Amino acid sequence: MTVSKPLLIVILGPTGVGKTNISLRLAEQLGCPIVSSDSRQLYRELKIGTAAPTNAELKRVKHYFIGTHSIHDEYNAGQYEQDAIQLLDNLFKTNKYALLVGGSMMYIDAVCNGMDDIPTVDAETRSFWQNQFAEKGLDFLQSELKRVDPQHYEEVDLKNPKRVMHALEICSVTGKPYSYLRTGKRKQRNFDILKIGLNRPRPELYERINLRVDEMMKEGLLEEARQFYEFKALNTLNTVGYKELYEFMDGNWTLEFAVNMIKQDSRRYAKRQLTWFNRDKEINWFHPDEETKIIEFVQNYAQTI
Repeated sequence: MTVSKPLLIVILGPTGVGKTNISLRLAEQLGCPIVSSDSRQLYRELKIGTAAPTNAELKRVKHYFIGTHSIHDEYNAGQYEQDAIQLLDNLFKTNKYALLVGGSMMYIDAVCNGMDDIPTVDAETRSFWQNQFAEKGLDFLQSELKRVDPQHYEEVDLKNPKRVMHALEICSVTGKPYSYLRTGKRKQRNFDILKIGLNRPRPELYERINLRVDEMMKEGLLEEARQFYEFKALNTLNTVGYKELYEFMDGNWTLEFAVNMIKQDSRRYAKRQLTWFNRDKEINWFHPDEETKIIEFVQNYAQTI
């Protein structure tokens, strides 16, 4: 196979679909590294709840952005874009291929399309909206966002206070709707991109998600979450698998109910991921069991560029 430019192969799909196995096989076949685009596997403390690659899997293929940060570090898609592009530029000096693997929508878009240049928010504005959230709650923030930026209100994850607050911060700083500043203009990259999407029939996917949550609990997810209970207010811990268990630890839910909510929230997250991915017409979709077909597709694509 010969390629005129390096090729970034993006393996994406909803949580629990089975991205790890096929990405390891494909990376071994191509002799290339894996760059994670999972926004939670970055954190070294969160291994079980994020389904981070095992030590054995990390030994099979060189991985990047796995356990590189602490839950106390602030990190976002804009920083990830800079770090990942710098890494890929270095990797492509000695590799024809690299895999970008994960399901974090904004992290994938950051690498493939680039982030818009959003202004920095000053401490006073950030403090103002944090106080508004503390005093008036998420419902108030949602209503404010709907008033000042109805377009972004329809697109943002309204259950994520940090995302809603960030949009309001930008509106305050610029005097313009956040959606106005998100141009969607694609940045040029020094490599070609091939997107492979993995999906399963909905009942099959949901059953896998439910079983994976049960397996995480057996592996010690409750104990892992308990280690960081005192830090539960951190945004990094406001994530599926941890926030539900903290409701149990606070005495608000039974453990059985919390586990069922992890399953439900995981299924909802998978649905949101698929809604996001389905907008992208560049994605070539496969069932994860079609391993040979996927490898052949990648090889044939590489021969045409």
